[in-house]
Amino acid sequence: MRFCSHCGHPTSLRVPEGDNRTRACCDQCGTIHYVNPRPVVGTIPVWGERVLLCKRAIEPRYGKWTLPAGFMETGETTGDGALRETLEEAGARIDLGPLFTMIDVPHVQQVHIFFRAELVDTAFAAGTESLEVRLFSEHEIPWDEIAFRTVSATLRHFFADRKRGEYGIHVESIVAGVPALSGNAPR
Repeated sequence: MRFCSHCGHPTSLRVPEGDNRTRACCDQCGTIHYVNPRPVVGTIPVWGERVLLCKRAIEPRYGKWTLPAGFMETGETTGDGALRETLEEAGARIDLGPLFTMIDVPHVQQVHIFFRAELVDTAFAAGTESLEVRLFSEHEIPWDEIAFRTVSATLRHFFADRKRGEYGIHVESIVAGVPALSGNAPR
């Protein structure tokens, strides 16, 4: 941030008194501008043995497949945001299930949170951010066309857990250029 969003004066990068990180600070009005992670929330909507995926109509990753997800809005719970994103991107009504994955993506200042979900019906349709929505069985998943590593990781955990007959909560970190560090919370 080069200019203060409060007063418009230039900012300088420095460690403010009492802090331990470099921040954009306004020397005119004293505002300290914090940059915090942005939560991305979504679902793994299931109908029988198939999972609903959306083909992206926006950048980044235009034309690639993803689970319905997006940025959480102020005033929402993570669950409310996941329900909203699923309806907006896939036109899908769901029964929201438990937390399934939480994946830190620090190089883009994000945390991706996915919930298991059951489709209420098959009356879904592409929203404005999707070119197409479709149900896929595990062997039909277009793995080379998945938009984000967080979605690939979530789907792989989902199918492995389903095969095992027991679902856990999966916590990971994806760092640019580094293989994912994986861990599972106790069941």
